[in-house]
Amino acid sequence: MSSQTIYIKIDKNVLVHNRNITLGDIAKIECTDVGMLRKIRQKKVYSFQGMHAKKNQFQVFSILKIIQLIHEDYPNADVQNEGEADFIVEYVPRLNPPMGVAYLKTILLCIVIFFGSAFTIMAFNNDVGVSEVFSKFYMQVMGKESSGFTELEVFYSIGIAFGILVFFNHVGRKKITPDPTPLQVEMRKYENDIDTTFIENSSRGGSNIDVG
Repeated sequence: MSSQTIYIKIDKNVLVHNRNITLGDIAKIECTDVGMLRKIRQKKVYSFQGMHAKKNQFQVFSILKIIQLIHEDYPNADVQNEGEADFIVEYVPRLNPPMGVAYLKTILLCIVIFFGSAFTIMAFNNDVGVSEVFSKFYMQVMGKESSGFTELEVFYSIGIAFGILVFFNHVGRKKITPDPTPLQVEMRKYENDIDTTFIENSSRGGSNIDVG
């Protein structure tokens, strides 16, 4: 049998909803032999334990273990890894929480964000003395005392709201530009750091699944 080249790509963090995972659940695979490709995708990789557990579970794998599993059926295959050397498989059970609970969480989150943001803006304005700056500027330009609610305060408030919309690149559910938002960029950095740390800790602790 001639040697076949198999290309495999796995992301650093793979999300699954089934406890019994196959290679097709976690990897993108390409091979010219359709029959071989079908069998490889159906190859069992791992089973998460605890049938009644409702919490997320994680397991770290080495790509060498995946290559070893493929070589069990196709020892002459040339497996080319196009993805990560180590990766995390995250099992998240399919849960359907009551809609009332989901709506309540959303409302509470909106309240916390609203009042937290308002307090942050007020604290910043108080620290830098925005009111005093506006009063002095209004006196210099208009030649009279500020009432505390002038054109400066109005346009400043509008500018803050507009600036937040532009900065976060969102108006409701719609994005202003196709670029990722600053929050999305920071979240991706955070997720990458978490995944890297989790993989390194698992490797040092010997809890990852590897060859040998």
